[in-house]
Amino acid sequence: MKIKMNKIMVFFDREGNTLDVWFEKPRKIISEETGEEVILKKDPKTNKVIGFEKLNFISSKIKPNELPVEVIVN
Repeated sequence: MKIKMNKIMVFFDREGNTLDVWFEKPRKIISEETGEEVILKKDPKTNKVIGFEKLNFISSKIKPNELPVEVIVN
């Protein structure tokens, strides 16, 4: 049996220095701050986490044209 998985969507905002990751289609959400510069994105009906936003994603030590993201497929 095949299970259909949603594609993970990743958006980097260079100006805001934020990384948005969505496990489902982006839509209206409720936000929950974790206190560690991460904001959880939750479905308002189910309270299920459907994504997150990482604030201050790139430190000043990273070269401006390099995005520190790695994808590994096993």
